[in-house]
Amino acid sequence: MRLTSYTDFGLRALLYLATLPEGELSSVAKVSALYGVSRNHMVKVINQLVKLGYLGSQRGKNGGIWLAVKPAEVNIGAVIRELEGNLDGIDCGSPACHIVSVCLLKNALKEAMNAFLGVMDGYSLEALLANKAELQQVFGELIPTLMVEEEPLE
Repeated sequence: MRLTSYTDFGLRALLYLATLPEGELSSVAKVSALYGVSRNHMVKVINQLVKLGYLGSQRGKNGGIWLAVKPAEVNIGAVIRELEGNLDGIDCGSPACHIVSVCLLKNALKEAMNAFLGVMDGYSLEALLANKAELQQVFGELIPTLMVEEEPLE
């Protein structure tokens, strides 16, 4: 099972924002610089997380982004389901497959995907923050070295 980069960076953004002290804002530019991903890609991810209610955002000079829910309320399996475009594991129609009518692979992959998601359902964002102090230390060491082009959210 390999997650799309979209989901990967969504989970990473949640992890970073969950390590910030309550009330502290960050920016899309900072998150994208932290993970070495284009700002445009991260804007899409962050906007989706805002629409889903996981993050809050405020535009303008004093704006930014923040975790809008308690980490214990964020189920990782649910986040993956909401961010991933295709959880079937395989696309039998592109290109057209000649064995679709007799193939057992799709059902096997679906069973495996359900098992994967079942395991991820057992994790909250809070559980992934069990080493929060270590995460904060790593982020704290990285952030001063980042080249961040601050731009207000639009």
